[in-house]
Amino acid sequence: MRPKDLMFTIGLMTGFFTLHLLLNSIVPMEQVSVYVRNGNHRLNGHNAHTEPSKRNNSAGNSPNSARILCWIMTGPKYLESRTKHVKATWGKHCHKVLYMSSVKTDFPTVELNVSEGRENLYWKTIRALQYIHQHHLDGANWFLKADDDTYVVVENLKYILSKFDPEKPLYMGRRFKPFISQGYMSGGAGYVLSKEALRRFVRGFHTGECTHFSTIEDMAVGKCMETMKVEPVDTRDMKGRQTFHSYPLDHYVIRQQRRPRPWHMIYDYYTPIEGPNCCSDLVVSFHYIYAVQQYVLEYLTYHLRPYGYIYRFRPDESVEADNKTNRGA
Repeated sequence: MRPKDLMFTIGLMTGFFTLHLLLNSIVPMEQVSVYVRNGNHRLNGHNAHTEPSKRNNSAGNSPNSARILCWIMTGPKYLESRTKHVKATWGKHCHKVLYMSSVKTDFPTVELNVSEGRENLYWKTIRALQYIHQHHLDGANWFLKADDDTYVVVENLKYILSKFDPEKPLYMGRRFKPFISQGYMSGGAGYVLSKEALRRFVRGFHTGECTHFSTIEDMAVGKCMETMKVEPVDTRDMKGRQTFHSYPLDHYVIRQQRRPRPWHMIYDYYTPIEGPNCCSDLVVSFHYIYAVQQYVLEYLTYHLRPYGYIYRFRPDESVEADNKTNRGA
């Protein structure tokens, strides 16, 4: 081989291997495509499905390590029409469940020192979290707030939470963007506080750093979280699909022509996706799910299985494969 040809061949091979190492270092390419597509450049931020396994720290590696206290926002007039259906379906999957109301009943409900009405929803949340902090702080490591018309797949939530340390100040749900710099979590879709986030919320009201400044419950909680330096978690899966939902599935899953954001997605922090790729295979919640629909979702979640179907979405395997690729590069 002539010297000139030899130098060209060596240069071509060097360039190829350099490009290969560059593309396989630092960030998996699938993760890059998700973040770029959704306009999220926080490559070092918290993401529920791209966090590496934490076998050697307090976050654990098993979904069973996540002990969730679910507290349901309800009231006397909804116990029969809504709350009893939550109790009969997904409420049974929580480590512990509390039904927060303005009166004590044999349901049972916890009586909070607050009046009913939308204008008092934030007061109800404040009193509920103070009550939980006082009586149940050591009984769980994660604290889920949901409405009496929310449906939650608790096992999927446990999977997400198993990636994180409850002793870190973390806050997660369906992230909205107006009013608060770091955004806030939709109340209807349900939101989760880590144990440390709950401590900080209660401390904020004790010190006066947090106040009842608005009747908009979810936004006001988000403001206190920001003030107390509680970090929001991106709960989308590794394909950029949402896990928490502020409305029923039919508001998201129908494929649409390109259009301005519809009214029910106008507050979304991340660019919404409509159609079959709207929602994760590991959905956590839907809102505005009433009586009969609670049982329908319960059946579809825990009983319906297509015979012979091989489940294709295995996020743990994908993340582990990416980690091995990066370590070997």
